[in-house]
Order: sequence, then structure tokens, then C-alpha cells
Amino acid sequence: MNRPSIRICRALYPLACLYGAGVWLRNLLFDRGWLPSRSFPLPVISVGNLTVGGTGKTPHTEYLIRLLHPRWQTAVLSRGYRRRTSGFVLGTSRTTAADIGDEPCQMLRKFPGLRVAVDADRCHGIARLTDGQTAPGTEVILLDDAFQHRYVRPGLSLLLIDYHRPVTADALLPAGRLREPVAGKRRADLLIVSKCPPDMGAAERREWERRLACLPRQRLFFTTLTYGALYPLGGGAARPLHSLGAADAVLLLTGIASPAALLQELARHTRHVTPLTFADHHAFTAADLRRLEQAFGQLPHGRRLIITTEKDAARLADCPHLPAPLRAALYVLPVEVSFLFGEAGTFNQTITEYVQQHLRNSRLPEGTPARPS
Repeated sequence: MNRPSIRICRALYPLACLYGAGVWLRNLLFDRGWLPSRSFPLPVISVGNLTVGGTGKTPHTEYLIRLLHPRWQTAVLSRGYRRRTSGFVLGTSRTTAADIGDEPCQMLRKFPGLRVAVDADRCHGIARLTDGQTAPGTEVILLDDAFQHRYVRPGLSLLLIDYHRPVTADALLPAGRLREPVAGKRRADLLIVSKCPPDMGAAERREWERRLACLPRQRLFFTTLTYGALYPLGGGAARPLHSLGAADAVLLLTGIASPAALLQELARHTRHVTPLTFADHHAFTAADLRRLEQAFGQLPHGRRLIITTEKDAARLADCPHLPAPLRAALYVLPVEVSFLFGEAGTFNQTITEYVQQHLRNSRLPEGTPARPS
């Protein structure tokens, strides 16, 4: 398993031990039933991780949306990180990233007919989505970033593990990036090692299987990131990523947890890539956009464009400070996940069989129409 070394601050181990004791006690209270976990009478699928930072939750949630939403009325429920609202909010055509957060807004705009809601209290959020009035006909709920939200007991739990940061070699916060001890992975039904190299071999797969030591009831999958065609933020024709060439100078604008993979991908297509990096979920200000305008003006002469992620585009689209020339030069690069070792079919079948077995059509509140198949 040849990967970059993981940075761990050993000086912070004492604080990590205190943090770990608190997490252990909290999990014990849930495990013993002293803190309540609530189940719901419809398919609820949780997507989460053990670490802070990007493991690819949004692309994997979007994979589930593509799989399920054409057949069943699907809703996504998220906390809505860094939104400017509070309580339960159900997205509409007028909703912005400030209302529900950038990733929920991204999914809302990307998938017509999808219900997207945010609520820090996931139990309350699910109750609203299934009350028969707020979002009538909801059949499946996807919980985004909810592995540690144990007040909800999902019917199926997906745990993502970053290939570049194995949880078995990490440490608890604040020394490392683990939200809870590695033993927490036992709560998952499906484990997914994300961001794998597309040419990952069988020997490395077996090494991952050995290190993660999944329980007999658990399934382990491996996914890699694939990039789609660039599309203009302001609308217009898309262009394939391979259309970039030596004459193109790219300014890569990101406010995500880990832009390294994206930078590496763009470097495969053009020699002129200049990164402009902000913190994850960064809210772009007028000063930031002046920096963007200055950096764009310093690119080599020729064909110049700005490339950003879909998550960043969700914030930029409604940004009043974005000058028209920059908006015209802005392209969005979508990312999807692909399953390795030919196991997409197995994964899809596992998900759809769970949903089919737990549909609540026969138990919908009176007067609530079931969605036609």
C-alpha cells in the first residue's frame, strides 16, 4: 500500500485521549440504549465517514441518487454546513447555497425533482419529510454525512474511507483526523475505499481487506473518481476535459478539503495550471474575487479559463461580486465515482434490494399518494 505518509501531531496525543474518552462514552450510551436511536418505516441510507475532510461523500451520494431517484421519490437530508439559516429547510427553485449549504444546493440544482432538505436534528428532518404534507410521497431518504449522528438508526449505513488516508493508520482528533476510534467501522453495513487509483491491483485489494478486517456481515467495495466534461457556469456548450491543450492556461479555483487530485488531473491535460486555493466551504467575498481577477489577469496570454468544482460553483453562482468577464471564463468540472473490480452491479443490487424490501407504500399516511413506478 504505497501512499503518502499521514501527518499526525504526536504532541496532541494527550488531548486526543481526552477526546477519545468522550467519544467512547457517547458511543457506549448509544450501544447500551441509554441514549435513544430512532428507526423510521421507510428506507433510510446513511453516507458518512470516520474522518474530517473530504472522502467523497457528495459524489457517492449522487451515485445513489442516480441509482434510486429514477425509480423512487428520493430525498436527501443534510445538516447544511455553513448555511445562514436554522432549523428545517426544504429546498425550492429559489433556494441558494446560503439557505441550505453548498453541497445540498449542488444536488438540488443538479437533479430535477429531487427533494433536498437540511436540518441539524436529523430525526426531526426525517419526520418532516415523512409527515405526508411537507414532502408528500417521499419513499427513500439519503442521509448525507450522518455516520456519527446516532440518534437516527439507518436501515443501511455506508462508510467511506479515503485511499490516501487509511483509518487504520490515522489518529483521533486533534492529533489526527479521526472523528471516532476505528472500531466505529463495525456499525457500517457497506465499506467503500474511495479515491483509489483506477489501476488498483488485486494484491493491493487483498491488503486493504486484511487491514480493515471486515465483519462477515459487511461488504467492502473500492471506487475511483472520474471527471466529466467541463461546462460553463453561465450556460453554454460543454467541452471535454481532453480538449484542454498546451495553448490553454487554467486558473484552478477551489474551496474544498483536498484539491490535490483535481490539480493532478488538470496537469495531465495542460502545462499551465495555477491554483487559487481557499478553505473547505469558503464563502467567497469581494476581496477574494479581486484576488481571482488579479490571478486570472496574470495567466499567460492565449486561451485562458477558470476551472472550479461543482461544490464551489454552487456558492459562486449566486455571488453578487463576481464580475461578468470572470463569470464568462468560469467552467465547472463535475466528478463522479466508478466502482473497481467490476462490482458496480453487486453494489447496485445490494442497494436496490434493500430499498425494495423496506418500502412503506402500504403504510403511507392516509391520503398520501404513492409515487407511480
